[in-house]
Amino acid sequence: MLVNGVWKENWQPVQAQDGEGRFLRQSSAFRHWVTPDGAPGPTGRGGFRAEPGRYHLYVAYICPWASRTLMVRELKGLRELIGVTAVNPRLTDQGWRFGGYPGADEDRLNGARYLHELYTRADPSYTGRATVPVLWDNQTGTIVNNESADIVRMLNRAFSGWVDQGPDLYPPDLADAIDALNAELYENLNNGVYQAGFATTQQAYEEAYHKVFTTLDRLEARLADGRTYLFGDRLTETDIRLFVTLVRFDAAYHGLFKCNRNTLKAMPGLHAYLHRILALEGVARTVDLDHIKAGYYSIKALNPGGIVPVGPGDL
Repeated sequence: MLVNGVWKENWQPVQAQDGEGRFLRQSSAFRHWVTPDGAPGPTGRGGFRAEPGRYHLYVAYICPWASRTLMVRELKGLRELIGVTAVNPRLTDQGWRFGGYPGADEDRLNGARYLHELYTRADPSYTGRATVPVLWDNQTGTIVNNESADIVRMLNRAFSGWVDQGPDLYPPDLADAIDALNAELYENLNNGVYQAGFATTQQAYEEAYHKVFTTLDRLEARLADGRTYLFGDRLTETDIRLFVTLVRFDAAYHGLFKCNRNTLKAMPGLHAYLHRILALEGVARTVDLDHIKAGYYSIKALNPGGIVPVGPGDL
């Protein structure tokens, strides 16, 4: 991680843990918002007006949080307005690296070798982890935001004056229900699989394991009435949050993270739901199964030999 702008130690997957071995996730540090007129958003300072070509996303196809932002970029028709650079999926001692793997990009925008260099450009005294996604402002040469939940909501509405496309992923009449289900999914599934995979005690692992499968069973039952999405026939950001975990489940979480009661393919409702979303225009471009497997299985703490499983070869 970075300490006062200097890279101090090898990358470690466990960001923090409590006294009983439970995985704790780091809070995002950059929380400015892109808005239609550049006015301040819910957090941070103003000055980030929505403009074509001004902003750039740094992502990793392995990362579910980054994939949220890629999906919204596709669904809202923003490919021509916001560029993307994808890092190497294999984690290094200095964190995310550019290039050096099929489908990974060099940083042609800033010429960085490692993602952490962008963090110290934005804040020379930055202390913390260098994570994806990063929403970068080409005009001021800084990080606007590195919190995926914020970026999803920015991309949903901020650029509507330039491109009016796709569904409103956070409609006002569903906002409270979306917020409630988002919180449940985060605690028990999105972050729950990580709590299982990075647990350092049996108790912490089993707690997380049971949360994951209790939630999956609840979602399977929710979809049993034939609804298309979690809120009926309306696609929302909650579907995106669920999809990015489901699409990695059999390839990474079932084996590496020991969430192994059953595969996703054994849950017909959720498996069909996964494929409905995957079939939406542009979504398949955000999924790279090779990057997902190469990335997760490069985590030395969980897979010291670095052997990447051959399967699964499809979803």
